[in-house]
Amino acid sequence: MDLILWRHAEAEDSIPDQERVLTARGKHQAQRVAQWLGSSLNAPYRVIASPAVRTQSTAAALTPDFETSRLVGVGATPEQILKAAQWPDAPIPVVVVGHQPSLGQTAALLLSGRPDHWSVRKGALWWLSYRDRHGAGQVVLRAVLNPEFV
Repeated sequence: MDLILWRHAEAEDSIPDQERVLTARGKHQAQRVAQWLGSSLNAPYRVIASPAVRTQSTAAALTPDFETSRLVGVGATPEQILKAAQWPDAPIPVVVVGHQPSLGQTAALLLSGRPDHWSVRKGALWWLSYRDRHGAGQVVLRAVLNPEFV
């Protein structure tokens, strides 16, 4: 299974938090990463986004056909994110568009076994894969991509 953890792009500082919109730079970040991701993913794939406006806009840069789930919203736990993504058993790749610190904690949990506070930059993604190797499950880090490098 492939799991892509994609942090929303840069958003304006305003309240209420759930209604923050992407800045012009954030829209550009989302488009650049979405273009790279769209050319790197094989269809079909599933996209799950937080209910926050900034994550919805980031997900929409990739596809209009995304799901909204509070399980990946602000304050989500790594366990909630993995449940929403059906890790490690989803039959197709899953892109989760969410927030910090939840995404960093999820990456840390999968790669180190502990939900530490790892940083995922705005607009960046972490692509992880699960595979069975000689009867043991392994998590492989396939890519970490910041929007500045696309």
